[in-house]
Amino acid sequence: MIAASIQPEPVEPEAANVGVAEAFSAAVPERPSDPPPANPVGEMHGDIATQFAGQAFEGQSFGGVPRISIHMFCELGETAALGETALRDRRLARAAGAIFSGGLPAALGRYRTQPTPSLVIVESLETGANLLSDLDRLAEVCDASTKVMVIGRANDIALYRELMRRGVSEYLVGPLEALQLIGAVSGLYEDPSAPFAGRSVAVIGAKGGVGASVIAHNLAYALSEKLEANTILVDLDLPFGAAGLNFNQDPLQGVANALVQPDRLDPVLLERMMARCSDRLSLFAAPATLDDDYEIGAAAYAEVTQKIKGAAPFVVLDLPHLWSAWVRHTLLTADEAVVVATPDLASLRNAKNLIELMTQGRPNDDPPRLVLNQVGLPGRPEISVKDFAEAVGVQPALVLPFDAKLFGQAANNGQMIEEVNAKAKTAEGINHLARLIGRRETAPSPEAKPSALAALFKRK
Repeated sequence: MIAASIQPEPVEPEAANVGVAEAFSAAVPERPSDPPPANPVGEMHGDIATQFAGQAFEGQSFGGVPRISIHMFCELGETAALGETALRDRRLARAAGAIFSGGLPAALGRYRTQPTPSLVIVESLETGANLLSDLDRLAEVCDASTKVMVIGRANDIALYRELMRRGVSEYLVGPLEALQLIGAVSGLYEDPSAPFAGRSVAVIGAKGGVGASVIAHNLAYALSEKLEANTILVDLDLPFGAAGLNFNQDPLQGVANALVQPDRLDPVLLERMMARCSDRLSLFAAPATLDDDYEIGAAAYAEVTQKIKGAAPFVVLDLPHLWSAWVRHTLLTADEAVVVATPDLASLRNAKNLIELMTQGRPNDDPPRLVLNQVGLPGRPEISVKDFAEAVGVQPALVLPFDAKLFGQAANNGQMIEEVNAKAKTAEGINHLARLIGRRETAPSPEAKPSALAALFKRK
């Protein structure tokens, strides 16, 4: 998908400086020139100052970019590395990208003989009249549908206004972070009429029996009740899912019906298929029968998940403990990921593998959140929380004590932990996790000392 190596492009002689063509973007109409400010250099106002300073974009969910082609022309090696990181991001997965060295002159040389892609990102260290002159010549060789984004070094509002007047789609001031570039590209293709998309939270167990489903169900409940946000819980363990039991629901239809014919799933049908657990919590239950082999492709899971995201601010995906193409894809494309483990060696190994996979596959996202469950089980030798965290490389977002009576009572009654005992430490912990995922609370970052287990799982 991406040209990994930076390819130099020939630079052609300069052409005559003529007026800018209407070629940068058909979607950006030319605007009347704004009067220059009294002191244009370095004078910043309102949102433009925020743009020049650089936005963190942390916690923001960008929409997916359509199937476009992106060419990026860089003058600095650090910008090229930034571009490669951005093009590998899950939010740009459908775009085809290539990175070239040489900046604006290289773009001019290439597009005199080749067609332009959907988006051209050019870096220029020039300022003022020289930059505008180069962009004028680039406009002459760009197709009418091509969008142009400029990465520069001039923090100048007068230049920004002039670039916008000439039809440049976006101007960013370097140095940048990958999320800034991703957010800017996504913003160019946002459709105001597109349906709303919530945040997906994928929950998976490091091994069977660690309580990942119970955590997922209680997390969905906490998001809906404590954060008062509309939430959908999707039970994707089709043959053995227990969400219906845990919420005392027995829906006639569920997620399996949607997965069989994902193209038929519209908002009306989606509402009919879901069971209402409360005013703000809906359940997309699994059939929990062995009448089918459930051989469903990854594309169906992706399409159904995307459509469900349009129905609520939060969608909690309860993933089964198995490994397949659709599970991998769901983990790598979710907005948040939670790995549930118990303090034993098998959980440690599997949690480490899952966290490494997601950290490498989601380089611009927060690392997965680790939940250590069933800590303090009587008579069981356990790995300490400090050693576990050191070995997997992630501090636990939540450590839950073993409480067989509380969990058993909730399961047998078809209730959540909060409903059985709102003052229990487990209930308080799950509410804390919900606030972290809902960006209502900052996670602590305690420093753990090296442990003996770290060497055991250290890769050569």
